[in-house]
Amino acid sequence: MKPPQKGMMRIVRATVNSLRGMRLALQSEAAVRQDSLLAIVLIPLALYCGATPVEKTLLILPVMLLLIVELLNSAIEATVDRISPELHELSGKAKDIASAAVMFTLLLIIITWVIILWPQLVSLW
Repeated sequence: MKPPQKGMMRIVRATVNSLRGMRLALQSEAAVRQDSLLAIVLIPLALYCGATPVEKTLLILPVMLLLIVELLNSAIEATVDRISPELHELSGKAKDIASAAVMFTLLLIIITWVIILWPQLVSLW
């Protein structure tokens, strides 16, 4: 067993592992690809539509949270599938709960964007 890495090498190794994880998620998970595409659209839109730095931040944060929650959801699904390919009530429960977390994050995006951008939308009409 190798001794644990320390200092800057540990940070570099962790970054490499994280980037590999993101690549694997993008390759194997349609939902991660869809959410990433949504982020690619919404983040520049947030920078354009947000009137203040705080608004821009509040528009971007739930979008980034969606990516985080979707990655965790994918990790939970992969873990459950690794444990057993058989259908089991608890496996379904774990996957459904993780999926619900993604749904609530999407709802958070909608609520945040509507609250912040509502005055701009009303002024357009």
